[in-house]
Amino acid sequence: MRLPAVLILAIASGPLAAAGAASLAHAQQAPAQQAPAVVVAPAKIMDLRESADFTGRLVAYQKVDIRARVSGFLESVNFKEGQDVKAGSLLYEVEDGTYRAAVQEIEGSIKAAEAQRDLAIIERDRSKRLLASNTVSQSQLDVAEAQVKKAEADLARLNGSKAQAELNLSYTRITAPFDGIVGLSAVDVGALVGPEAGALTTLTRLDPMYAEFSVATSLLLTYREEVREGKISSGANVRIILPDGTEYPSKGTVNFVSSNVAQGTDTVTVRAEFPNPHGVLLDGTLVRVSLEQTNEQDVLAIPQEAVQRDQQGAFVMVVGADSKVELRRVDIARTTRGHAVIASGLKEGEQVITEGVGKVRPGIVVDAAPAAAAGG
Repeated sequence: MRLPAVLILAIASGPLAAAGAASLAHAQQAPAQQAPAVVVAPAKIMDLRESADFTGRLVAYQKVDIRARVSGFLESVNFKEGQDVKAGSLLYEVEDGTYRAAVQEIEGSIKAAEAQRDLAIIERDRSKRLLASNTVSQSQLDVAEAQVKKAEADLARLNGSKAQAELNLSYTRITAPFDGIVGLSAVDVGALVGPEAGALTTLTRLDPMYAEFSVATSLLLTYREEVREGKISSGANVRIILPDGTEYPSKGTVNFVSSNVAQGTDTVTVRAEFPNPHGVLLDGTLVRVSLEQTNEQDVLAIPQEAVQRDQQGAFVMVVGADSKVELRRVDIARTTRGHAVIASGLKEGEQVITEGVGKVRPGIVVDAAPAAAAGG
């Protein structure tokens, strides 16, 4: 059914039409009146000490291959692979019958040599008495003296052989030279082992642990010059970041700087020591090493994400007390730990936009929320 023209005209010019027009005008004006929402953070004084990051590798404090020092068949393996052992713990036993027999044989030879020596002494003393009564000649006494010396030399040689035989016997018991963790055993009971058989297992000490990394020679020289001039302290906190991105809780100390420069890379090897009582750090792990100054270094800094760049350089968007946005050119001294250190261009307490900068332009009013509040 078509409405009469008079009714259509009344609706178009009546109160309903006026209300609709007002609503349409408000809808068109609403987006222009709504201030963009942004997140801000203040420029503040922070302790951001100078630091440098390097790629390093963890190296065991002590690590040795356990080898057999005498030949023989293996009688026992006295550890579990991967077990913690103390210094002196028995790891392997080699068949020792041959070595015990050698000791006993030499002990018998020593007793015979001692008897020979005693007899030579008796003959010498008799010759001395007979010489006093002119019964024997001086030459006979000289021969007797020589026989005593020969007997004593034979006895010394046999005692040396006994010491060697006892040492070989002791080598049939292979023990741990220091506290550590034993690796996989390369041999089983019954295997023929000896000095030429290679490593039987590996013993590794993981506490403390070393981190070795290479530092550019130029960086090392600059560091030493700044220490000499008193600009920075000579000490450094050393931290390591593990492969999963977590920071190892204990700090380390630098205990070695190589005196040689690697010719191919022009770097110097530096080593730091870390406590590792729980065995978290493992030998050979690739880590990130961070060197940080020990003395505090208070600087003006802002979150790094607040810094924008164009052809003219770095700038930030500052929100003033009137909520208006201002583009501010800044000089960045350095960036570290997610912050930009401001050399000039900002004052402490000024608010810079960290989120939503793409929605603003200089001069507009924004709805600014602090970073902590926005995150909550």
